[in-house]
Amino acid sequence: MRGCCMRIAACGLLAAATACQMVDRIAPTTEAPRPAPGAARTAADELVAYLARLRTINESALAAEVARQRQFASTDPTDLARLKAALALSLSPQSEESDILMLVDPVVRKENADPDARAVASFLQALASERRRLKESATAARNGLRDERRALEAQKQRADALQERAAQLQQKLDALTALEKSLSDRPPPSR
Repeated sequence: MRGCCMRIAACGLLAAATACQMVDRIAPTTEAPRPAPGAARTAADELVAYLARLRTINESALAAEVARQRQFASTDPTDLARLKAALALSLSPQSEESDILMLVDPVVRKENADPDARAVASFLQALASERRRLKESATAARNGLRDERRALEAQKQRADALQERAAQLQQKLDALTALEKSLSDRPPPSR
């Protein structure tokens, strides 16, 4: 059981580390290319530029950006505002997957949504669902490990109690053996 829990936890950590490495390889390290002057900026261009900007800020600035984007998405619930808030949340280590899903689900379900925005929303939905699944499996593995430790501790206590009982019984047996020997060494009573 312990080996299985450890394997599940190791697989979860490996998947998370691999996903992080994939994002580093995929995400641009420089600012996204700017559209030609006079060309309309698409939702995809704006989201890529926003993601590039998010990757350059520190954790406290990211937390402030999350709060700002959530506020903006609640006052102006456009698809782009929802996706920016969801992107910021997806990069924040303290975010809840349910918050991300709540933001992207309407965009995914919207039939007439911008195809690029819908694709980003679908990606974020899959990412949040996978993060939730990984957290749940890590929690289950942690609970299984805790239960296993408890069972092992209880087994150790039982073994210690049995060992102590065996020592007590050995002392009694030694005492009885000594008593029997002392009785057999005595001269028989004379009559």
